[in-house]
Amino acid sequence: MPQANLNKESVLVSDGNDSIVIVKDLGDIPGGRTLDVSGVASGTEYIRGGHIIVMDDTTKVYSPLGVNGNAYVSLPDGHSYAGVLKASVPVKDPRAAILTMGQVNAAASPYPVTNAIKNGLRNIQFIY
Repeated sequence: MPQANLNKESVLVSDGNDSIVIVKDLGDIPGGRTLDVSGVASGTEYIRGGHIIVMDDTTKVYSPLGVNGNAYVSLPDGHSYAGVLKASVPVKDPRAAILTMGQVNAAASPYPVTNAIKNGLRNIQFIY
């Protein structure tokens, strides 16, 4: 089970898109979730706002969707799309707010949003 240290360090994380990636927040996962970052590439310091979040259907553990180069990988077997990361989080403290309903600026997403992702997140409108 993913865990987080509740003594949060104050760190400013921004690539300039955190403030524009979520256009309208109409719903999210109450209290957020701590992400399982075991599949994140070594050397990655931050998961950027707008990243697609998936959930393991059996364990109900949330994690960022994998990336290969400059694109998301296909949805792993036994997983479902959960939402969109609302703001960048450090990998060493992956407490995440996850948007489940609203609008996302697809042009500000860290990776191109595919039709499969759009179909899997029907309560989120990807615009621009």
